[in-house]
Amino acid sequence: MEFSILALNQLFIMINFRNATKKDVPFIVKMIADDALGKLREDYQEPLPIVYYDAFSTINKDDNQELIVVEDENSEIIGTLQLSYLQYLTYQGGIRAQIEAVRIREDLRGKGIGQLMIEWAIKRAKQKNAHVLQLTTDKKRPDAIQFYEKLGFKASHEGMKLHF
Repeated sequence: MEFSILALNQLFIMINFRNATKKDVPFIVKMIADDALGKLREDYQEPLPIVYYDAFSTINKDDNQELIVVEDENSEIIGTLQLSYLQYLTYQGGIRAQIEAVRIREDLRGKGIGQLMIEWAIKRAKQKNAHVLQLTTDKKRPDAIQFYEKLGFKASHEGMKLHF
């Protein structure tokens, strides 16, 4: 989809952003489940439960969804994110982009890859004519909140959820 070069401790690595495929689903779920909160809500196992493949199929068919994987120069998946585009009537029929499930492989966290991923997502949302890119992050993730604030995101609204 798109290549970027990341300077990492005097080394340059090339990373590739591309649409996820069905074979990527286990790697994506493994990253989503690889933190304290993810472990509580995900069911990563081998073989992967079919519900994840069913969800991938639904996402993959929807033109307003982009499930993205980030690969290193060896074609190994090192990150993932999902962009959703929401058409609505406010803002004169504007499009709102929502970023979800931003994850980086554990051994590569803190090296600038997350920032590059968010910068890519901002650029992509603008290409889709979105007027805003929004996200939510759990209040139990203060490091994530600080990371997003550093990239220019503002806590402008109070988010509310009703879990079923």
